[in-house]
Amino acid sequence: MKFNNEATIRFKSKSVNEYFARNAIAAFIMQLNPTIEQMNDVKTAVSEAVTNCKVHAYDSEDDYIEIFCGIEGEKLHIKVSDSGKGIADIEKAMQPFYTTCPEDERSGMGFTVMETFMDSLHVENNTPKGTVVYMTKIFGNSGK
Repeated sequence: MKFNNEATIRFKSKSVNEYFARNAIAAFIMQLNPTIEQMNDVKTAVSEAVTNCKVHAYDSEDDYIEIFCGIEGEKLHIKVSDSGKGIADIEKAMQPFYTTCPEDERSGMGFTVMETFMDSLHVENNTPKGTVVYMTKIFGNSGK
């Protein structure tokens, strides 16, 4: 895949960095001239992916989350990865309302939200070396 432009950011798995990730991605996609709705869709999906890393992958805030963004024509490709625990059963984890943290009042809707707001979603498990979430959003007339 050949990208017109690309960027990678890496940051600690601290809650405050969710805001940083959302806004870094928002700044990057401005070159695609997104609508407000498209911008919010991408920011929400990235927030969910980063939150999943923070909540499920690690036991501390000293580990890292990495986001790669690439633009291919009117397509935005995002890869969010961690090097944490991984996901024991991806199919189960992607079911609406499934959560491994019910005591934290988690809704279990993270992957459902990502899937709803993006045009494609793929999750790879590298247990015990982490999880990689791939998302694509199509801009222009061919997008949602």
